[in-house]
Amino acid sequence: MGEDERQPGTTLKKAYSDPAVRAYVRYLRAEKNASEHTVRNYLMDIGQFIVSRWGWERKAPFPWGEVDRFAARHFLALVQQSGRASTTAMRKLSSLRSFYRYLVREQRVEANPFAGTRGPKRRRSLPRVMTVKEVLALLEAPRRWYEQQPPPRSPRQAAWREYKCVRDTAILEVLYSTGMRVGELVSFPESAVDFLSGVVVVRGKGRKERLCPLGGPAAEALRRALEARAGYLKALGRGGRPPAVFLNRNGGRLTARSVERLIRDYSRTAGIGWPVYPHVLRHSFATHMLDNGADLRSVQELLGHAVLSTTQIYTHVSVERLKEVYQQAHPRA
Repeated sequence: MGEDERQPGTTLKKAYSDPAVRAYVRYLRAEKNASEHTVRNYLMDIGQFIVSRWGWERKAPFPWGEVDRFAARHFLALVQQSGRASTTAMRKLSSLRSFYRYLVREQRVEANPFAGTRGPKRRRSLPRVMTVKEVLALLEAPRRWYEQQPPPRSPRQAAWREYKCVRDTAILEVLYSTGMRVGELVSFPESAVDFLSGVVVVRGKGRKERLCPLGGPAAEALRRALEARAGYLKALGRGGRPPAVFLNRNGGRLTARSVERLIRDYSRTAGIGWPVYPHVLRHSFATHMLDNGADLRSVQELLGHAVLSTTQIYTHVSVERLKEVYQQAHPRA
């Protein structure tokens, strides 16, 4: 598509160089309360359209009013021809449709060329979930990892291993207990945790807050992680207020990417024969809740879904699991 020839950061800068785009970013942050992750995705999609339409050499400001519905369809066709998933194409279409809606509202253009553009049909695929047995094996994986380590070469290495084991156990327990997203996990402050009530206040998409119950094992694991955090900072010679609930090896805030890597590594330690990532724990949380009698509305609130239809995918997962059990167990299946 052209944008792959440069680094993603270059595409972001290309988009942000345009005054209309900068105004749109201010609108997203101030009026839509959009997260930085959302803003970055919008900028990337707009930047890729700029490169596709006008090339790398064209300088801002860009003639947004010249874009018609044929240009919009051409861009969508390029996205699909590049082998991107239908969900990616739909996201880019949604980003540009929203951007042009803003331009129309601000009277920067007369019409929205993406308004009538239809995206590719979205193939409905069921999320993969772990069995309860696989979840339990994953929760035990940090301890197994710790037991398999050779003798530490220094007190600092010993302190890191002890902290990592306790921290990672808490991460896995909290993700499965609450169903929160990995971005929510690495960003919630210690003040959001109420151990007495057994809940965590989570700020989700659109910065909307919700309460996530914290199960007994998860609460205990998190309490131990906070205690171990203090000990690890002391081993690093650090004082003052900790920068985050979960720390990395250098004592800074743990990133979502680091959590993805550690879960992938622990899934191998646990003997799970397929790649596990943080959102699989969220899928498993929702499916296991429904399997055990939770109503759909409650699961929707716990997950922080804006609409019920997003949550309904997990009912299909539960039905498919029931069908598998039936096929395996019924003599005339």
